[in-house]
Amino acid sequence: MLAGGRLGARTALWLLLGAEAVAAFEPITVALAVGVASVYVAFQHPALYCRFAECCGEEKPLNASALKLQLEEKLFGQHLATEVIFKALTGFKNNKEPKKPLTLSLHGWAGTGKNFVSQIVAENLHAKGLKSSFVHLFVSTLHFPHEHQIKLYQDQLQGWIRGNVSACASSVFIFDEMDKLHPGVIDAIKPFLDYYEQVGGVSYRKAIFIFLSNAGGDLITQTALEFWRAGRKREDIQLQDLEHVLSVGVFNNKHSGLWRSRLIDRNLIDYFVPFLPLEYTHVKMCVRAEMRARGSAIDEDVVTRVAEEMTFFPKDEKIYSDKGCKTVQSRLSFY
Repeated sequence: MLAGGRLGARTALWLLLGAEAVAAFEPITVALAVGVASVYVAFQHPALYCRFAECCGEEKPLNASALKLQLEEKLFGQHLATEVIFKALTGFKNNKEPKKPLTLSLHGWAGTGKNFVSQIVAENLHAKGLKSSFVHLFVSTLHFPHEHQIKLYQDQLQGWIRGNVSACASSVFIFDEMDKLHPGVIDAIKPFLDYYEQVGGVSYRKAIFIFLSNAGGDLITQTALEFWRAGRKREDIQLQDLEHVLSVGVFNNKHSGLWRSRLIDRNLIDYFVPFLPLEYTHVKMCVRAEMRARGSAIDEDVVTRVAEEMTFFPKDEKIYSDKGCKTVQSRLSFY
């Protein structure tokens, strides 16, 4: 029995590798053979198949320690986002039978870390991160540019999500530039985010949806400024100080992508995550991190010069970087 199992696995491996090799010479003729071999290996020897091809990883446990370390060491000045993202993601992945998909809405000015967090989340859920076949990024200005085609976008979006969740229950969908999305488009996915066991024979309960938006950045900055002027630390700001303000603010903001959205009206967004404006010290942290990423020695003189080139607001106090850390990479290239 053991020998038979080994033989079968060995045969499957040769089928998979052999078909791929021959495909280099006869790509059209062998396409079917490659597909048949792949399907055979996938069903008969899934563990072996996943060594050579990306698998969904639906049952892959989340490494909570690694996630926490990444958020704490690589995300600067965002104690709220670090805490909320960690608790939301670990809680969701530890729940074997979630009642709905996890839906996060990340808000704040450009350069504060929203895209970076979505990258960290993707990497911790699927080995290939943003390059994974199971992580899907939508950019409003690229994928949904025309206001007169909202109905078409809604139909396409439903079809795309339905197809991908059917292929991988733990798919991740990231919607960038939500503040530039035409109102109504995102409501097309409302049935998938709701408390349904299945929709059209497909369960969406293990999927994750992440919205990234600049909308609400003014509200977040206003709260941060109030704390600063009252002599309170930014770390004193709690989620309850901002979450309700954000949800109401983006619901009533025609330029939020969530204007009067049923996703908010039906309480289908689990967390509104505020990203605070970054201060001078945080910009310097970003410069050092970029230097390390390039394999360069940390030069504090260069760190200071790059940070001082940034512009800060408000006009009188000059506390917060108006671009966060967004231009750090390009500015550092001058040195």
